[in-house]
Amino acid sequence: MTQPLPSHLTTVEADPASPPETRLAARLAPLTTRDGFTSTTLPGVQLIASHCGHPRTPLMYEPSLVIIVQGNKTGYLGERIIHYGAGHYLIQAMPLPFECETHASDTKPLLGLSVSLDMAMLSDLVARLPSTMSTRMPAPMAAVSMDADMEENVSRLIDCLDDPDRAAALGDGRIREVLFTALRGPQGASLRQLVAYHGQYSRIAEALTFLHRHYTRTLNVDALAQRVNMSASHFHHHFKRTTQLAPMQYLKRLRLLKARALLTQQGHQVAQAATQVGYQSASQFSRDYKRYFGRSPLEDRQRATPAAS
Repeated sequence: MTQPLPSHLTTVEADPASPPETRLAARLAPLTTRDGFTSTTLPGVQLIASHCGHPRTPLMYEPSLVIIVQGNKTGYLGERIIHYGAGHYLIQAMPLPFECETHASDTKPLLGLSVSLDMAMLSDLVARLPSTMSTRMPAPMAAVSMDADMEENVSRLIDCLDDPDRAAALGDGRIREVLFTALRGPQGASLRQLVAYHGQYSRIAEALTFLHRHYTRTLNVDALAQRVNMSASHFHHHFKRTTQLAPMQYLKRLRLLKARALLTQQGHQVAQAATQVGYQSASQFSRDYKRYFGRSPLEDRQRATPAAS
């Protein structure tokens, strides 16, 4: 949920001798009018801001690059701990439920950008790059330090955010530059294999896309495996290896995260949210919800009501 920023906050001043990420933060700060994820004039590009820290909490990013220029985040994916802060970008090649902790303050807010993965653009870029063969399963979520090329391309992307004419004429190209640089970076394989259309990695990505489109349906492992032309045992193994969750665990968390958005952002009643995400039993939904989030769905709805009204 986004919240308007306090009126007393001032713009960050950029020192020409400061690190590149500090200069990028100084340029982003005047553009951020509220906390959370905020859409920009460029489709698929969002501003990220937080003027306070947030404890470890479950969430899910859509496939994207999350570029941080100030502040820090810590992600927890299974047994992996992923630190991504100022001067890093997170490659989120697949939508994975994980837990995230935000480190920020009123005087030093978290600032960044989210760039959605445009699969058509990604496919075109991969087709124009030399083919690389790798049998290793890449990490679908990993942090990368920004090099000089990425910093320059992010800066050029920011140029478009407060200039509608520049955005209309050059925006797609600026996004393309950022994706191109990520493809050539140390975690580029996770993006390449998304659009390779062969191998276990792209098949799991296809299954996840299907789950996100049809999470309200009654689904099972056999049906999902058949859809991506894998045996049920191999599908279960590779799905869990990739997402750190068994397929039905993933489906449950996806439903719960969707339900939380309905409760906190759209003001749905608990039973209504449960039904809308595919639960047959409101009581089972409430038990699963509290086990996952640490609060009942009614508590979350009541906490969000003042901000939504």
